[in-house]
Amino acid sequence: MSFSSQHLFFEDIEVGQEWLSSGRTLTETDIVNFAGLSGDFNPMHLDHEYAKSTPFRRPIAHGLLIVAIGSGLGVNCPPMRTVAFLQIREWNFREPVFIGDTLRMRTKVLEKTLRGRGRRGEVIWSRIVLNQNDKVVHEGSIVTLVEGKLSQRSATRNETVPEAAG
Repeated sequence: MSFSSQHLFFEDIEVGQEWLSSGRTLTETDIVNFAGLSGDFNPMHLDHEYAKSTPFRRPIAHGLLIVAIGSGLGVNCPPMRTVAFLQIREWNFREPVFIGDTLRMRTKVLEKTLRGRGRRGEVIWSRIVLNQNDKVVHEGSIVTLVEGKLSQRSATRNETVPEAAG
């Protein structure tokens, strides 16, 4: 998959800008599939009877599943020309997430640093996962590497230069 004209370059965003994603409802199938993928079969996620004995009284989603869903919600919030996911600076699990909760991601640009002579830039993002009641369930900051506009000019120049005769 290539980037579309809708995908933003490093230069297209400013510190302080915010976006809110569309919602995604967590299903029991999501939790079961994540357990199978990760190998985390903790009964607090999968066993309804056991979960009744916990403070939550019902199964809760794996914390790392919510991190992964948040990552997916953030892909188009905003749509960036992301080259690499570099780091999770911090991440806090604030509230449990239950089957049937609808999650959204609020994304904000915290910092920008130009890299690679303008061909790319590093962006530090605030990421807040909200449930259907606008309660913060997860929050933290991440760092990504994003294409700069100079990368496109370099690619265009390289495409127009004929290969040397061999």
